[in-house]
Amino acid sequence: MAVIEVTGLRKRYADLTVLDGVSFSVDEGEIFGILGPNGTGKTTVVECVEGLRRPDEGTIRVLGLDPIKDGRALRERIGVQLQQTMLPDTIKVREALDLYASFYADPRDWRELLVEWGLADKRDARFGKLSGGQKQRLFIALALVGKPQVAFLDELTTGLDPQARRATWELIKRVRASGVTVVLVSHFMDEVEELCDRVAILDRGRVVAIDTPGGLVGDEHRMRFTLMGDDEVELGGVPGVTGVSRTGRRMTVTGTGDFATAVTAHLARHHVLVSELRIDKRTLEDAFTALTGRSFD
Repeated sequence: MAVIEVTGLRKRYADLTVLDGVSFSVDEGEIFGILGPNGTGKTTVVECVEGLRRPDEGTIRVLGLDPIKDGRALRERIGVQLQQTMLPDTIKVREALDLYASFYADPRDWRELLVEWGLADKRDARFGKLSGGQKQRLFIALALVGKPQVAFLDELTTGLDPQARRATWELIKRVRASGVTVVLVSHFMDEVEELCDRVAILDRGRVVAIDTPGGLVGDEHRMRFTLMGDDEVELGGVPGVTGVSRTGRRMTVTGTGDFATAVTAHLARHHVLVSELRIDKRTLEDAFTALTGRSFD
């Protein structure tokens, strides 16, 4: 069942069109990713869905509610971690949770959240003294204190070191496991591949694809190697090969299934020696380039 339905969403600022007909739906219980380069409209989309911005055109329903007309009722049922979330450096962890809990008619016991998110020993620590990972755990706890049915997490791991990023990924999985639908905004390919059940790729204010990460990537792989001689090599007819390119002695072969074994056997039969052989899986970045005709930056 869809808990979020967005149709024909448009947003302009003067002559700049930020969102141009964005449509998607989010199913109950999934982690839904919104992926795109910085500046492509991701945050504007979620802020419209959350009711923080008023769209120029289109319809939005979250849990059956209009984010603008039913804003007060909707805020009781969603949790939000904004891209630029900050707290005063001097506020204590327990004070922040107690403050946020006061915003809701029936909040979670924030003391339970302290334990659940590994912050019990930091309850009296001031926000400015927390590590990056501890701040992210606090932000998640703040987003969950109102017992939300849907949580919006915007660029949650930006600025974290690799270890803290992966620890935060596990926290996001725990949020979903608790029964909360998660909308995750990110420009990190590996994050989306690791976490999301489905993902909408945004480019220049438009949705260019919606699918599972695996569906977007497909089963195509890439094989690269360097010819050790000046051999003329014809690989287009090898089973599974879908594309061949050559620059000097450097060759790139794309294909599906067990094409790499077939290519290797073909080279061996024709006594073609190669070096620096490497096989790469197609990535979300490759999918983005194929969909948009430009690199992800």
